This record gives sequence, C-alpha cells and structure tokens, in this order.
Amino acid sequence: MKQAFYSFCVFSFLLLSACEKPDLAVAVPKCIENKIQDIQNKPVENPPTQVWLWEYNGAKYYYFTAACCDQFSSLYDSECHFICAPDGGFTGGGDGNCIPGIQSATKTLIWKDPR
Repeated sequence: MKQAFYSFCVFSFLLLSACEKPDLAVAVPKCIENKIQDIQNKPVENPPTQVWLWEYNGAKYYYFTAACCDQFSSLYDSECHFICAPDGGFTGGGDGNCIPGIQSATKTLIWKDPR
C-alpha cells in the first residue's frame, strides 16, 4: 500500500511540474500560452524567442520572434490563426502578406525565453 502511495505522489509531482505555466506579463488566449509552452519544451533558440502583444485597430495580435538569420517571424491573431510574417526572410521584409499599417501597432513585450 505504501508503494502505491509513493508512486502516486511521484507521478503527481512530475505531472504538475511538467505543466508549469509560462510567466507572462499579461493574460493571453490559451492557444498562445500553449505555443509558448511548446517553445519551452524545445531547445532554446539563438537568440531566445520573444512574444509581443501587438494592438492595432482594436484587435490583439501575438508576434513571435524568429531564431536567427533569414527566418520569418510569425504574427497570430487571438485565435492562433497565422496572419503573416511581418519580418525576416532573405530580404528582412517578411512575407508581404501583413495587414497594411500593422507595423505601427502598439507593441508590448509579454514573454521572453528566460533560458
């Protein structure tokens, strides 16, 4: 009986520690939180990933920085639909599919990979 109890305790500890929520500056949709948790489960990027809240025309968007050199950054809406790549790529200008004027959004850093 003791062994079953100890096994339960160890399992519970591992389960709870594996589900640690990221330390975010603001509340975000669950799907964005899940994307951040996925980043935390992978090796750290160089430079470390940052997530920014972009607010534009009353809507909220989430900007994920890319790892080094010629990679696209990603912009998602509040439902985690990919919107565009605002920057990166060979020219550094993104994919050219962003909402006109979105670069002037109000931008707030909400998470940076601390590793």
